[in-house]
Amino acid sequence: MSTVSKRELNQQTAAVLAQVNATDDVIVTERGEPRWRVSLVRDDDTPLARLAREGRYTPPSAEPVAWPDRPGGPRYTEHEAAALLDELRGDH
Repeated sequence: MSTVSKRELNQQTAAVLAQVNATDDVIVTERGEPRWRVSLVRDDDTPLARLAREGRYTPPSAEPVAWPDRPGGPRYTEHEAAALLDELRGDH
């Protein structure tokens, strides 16, 4: 995302608006702090589409990964598992 100051937006509005495109918004700052976002108006702009465009959401894969045959992670003996549970409960 590009960033411009409020003054720059005021003095060069056409140039700043030219920076806005289908994948990139422009953040307008005031005294160095981000205050506004300038983006294209989209007819199909749903909340999920907006989050995906901002990189804050990844849609699920069309071909999901198969479940593993055996789950990973550490293996504990019965005694170790009991000790961990006691520790979590505060019974130690």
